[in-house]
Amino acid sequence: MRTRRVLFAVAVAALFMVSWSASPAQESEEPATDLPAGVSSPASGPFMGRWDLTLKAPDRDYPSWLELHEKDGEVYAWFTGRWGNARPLPKVEFTPGHLTFVSPKEEESTKTDLVFQGVLKAGTLSGTITGMDGATWKWTGVRAPKLTRPKGQPEWGNPITLFNGKDLSGWHMSSPGPPVWTVKDGKLVSPGNGPELISDAKFEDFKLHVEFNCGVNANSGVYLRGRYEVQIETESQAEPASHHTGGVYGFLAPEPELERQPDVWQTFDITLIGRRVTVVQNGKTVIDDREIPGITGGAVDSHEGQPGPIYLQGSEKGHVQFRSIVITPARPPMENDQKAELTTKK
Repeated sequence: MRTRRVLFAVAVAALFMVSWSASPAQESEEPATDLPAGVSSPASGPFMGRWDLTLKAPDRDYPSWLELHEKDGEVYAWFTGRWGNARPLPKVEFTPGHLTFVSPKEEESTKTDLVFQGVLKAGTLSGTITGMDGATWKWTGVRAPKLTRPKGQPEWGNPITLFNGKDLSGWHMSSPGPPVWTVKDGKLVSPGNGPELISDAKFEDFKLHVEFNCGVNANSGVYLRGRYEVQIETESQAEPASHHTGGVYGFLAPEPELERQPDVWQTFDITLIGRRVTVVQNGKTVIDDREIPGITGGAVDSHEGQPGPIYLQGSEKGHVQFRSIVITPARPPMENDQKAELTTKK
């Protein structure tokens, strides 16, 4: 995924990055009567935290994401729009029960800024967007789930082969094309500026093995649960490190970042448990058990508490090949009565 107006986003992000990384917002808890720790404004306090948004356009629903947190008396807002990466917003204002924030036209590819107006009732945000080239959209927001899991590794199920090397069985494209995804010589080939490829099956926690070969000046990505993109690219050198191969787009940079290798077969071994992700690229851990704050641009939806598909990005330029794609889902935790029954049998 490539962000639009990269230079604009990078410049604005520099003003806010230290505050965001040093002061993560509390999430997923209903606002209490007392203000959250560190929040000084009665008007802004109930809005603090992370929100999963849905923008309701005439053609479709667009997933989005918002994080609000306060540091040293200032409120900071991070926002994932219809595409691109999470970015700071230049303006956020509060009155009791009411929120206003602005997404700049440079980021939205619109003639005017998008002005979000929202109200908070019973823990749910709702409102309208003005400025969509004269159109008015509605939007809603719910608190993002924490997605915490029991400590320790889950019990893993049986590996499932997602790509059979022959055809697109078990997958569907986000639109008919052309261009379209193809299978050639046992390899899955992205179309370049075409549709996304989405698995029919949905998953919660899992281990995922992917083998990929990124062409010269090409871009793709692997979306975990259809919401969190692990980047694949050979043409984003000038963009932030979180936009490079192995990064979770716009949120987590690969550390260390491996050398770009166009036209070479590489591997990802990705573990996703709740919000925590580990990415191993070519046998080297580049993201080690880090939290993913929210959805990345281009997500299938913003329903973070639900299982989701694996999806391969085909809307960016160039061609990326995939071959082995194998997922090992976590088994659902046993209920207490099931555990007691097993103990009794022993």
